[in-house]
Amino acid sequence: MPAGVLVTRPEPGAAETARRVAALGFQPILAPALVLAPRAFAPVPAQALLLTSRAAARAVPVSDARVLAVGEATAEEARARGFARVEAAAGDAAALADHAAARLDPAAGPLLLAVGEGYGAELAADLRGRGFRVLRRIAYAARPAATLPAEAVAALQKDGAVVAVLFFSPRSAGCAISLLKASGLGAAAAGLEALAISPRVAEAAARAISPFAWRAVRVAGRPDQDALLALLGPG
Repeated sequence: MPAGVLVTRPEPGAAETARRVAALGFQPILAPALVLAPRAFAPVPAQALLLTSRAAARAVPVSDARVLAVGEATAEEARARGFARVEAAAGDAAALADHAAARLDPAAGPLLLAVGEGYGAELAADLRGRGFRVLRRIAYAARPAATLPAEAVAALQKDGAVVAVLFFSPRSAGCAISLLKASGLGAAAAGLEALAISPRVAEAAARAISPFAWRAVRVAGRPDQDALLALLGPG
């Protein structure tokens, strides 16, 4: 039986990540920490639409807007949805702010920032500090999952069956670890490697697992899924 890898990413992205994990020779074990639901989104006139995630790209109605995406995966999602003018930043909120500041003019009109509920405040503040007017709008809501899937619980109860857990955001890391502790699996989870997409995510995972500690915490070289999965190596 291949070594198991816990995938905490929410659907629909979790299924795609699971396929990638399986292709590397591991057994993906789905344990989405969040449940996403689109919100009604009414576009407003703006010089550019800023997308902070693939979930935002899926939730926003397609238009002829110029799109600045946080990273290439979000840009690909926007193009697949039908947006024609799409640019990709280097993968995180700071890079998106830098990208916007380098290519857009604060005097040319507001920026429409599409985010998940509870997200994007720091990015909006950063852009406003650079002179932009920012219209922050909620494109989807993300609520914590109620329980861990039975498959994940069973796998974590088997000594050595799961070797690593993938974390994609600070919030999902915190919610996933809360679910693990609520299921009495905090100590079992501490025997895993925590693989984080960014330093902020790694910090959140390290804080949330306390009073336990991960066997190891490793951070992707870039804030994208390719770099995160590269930490797994071959199964």
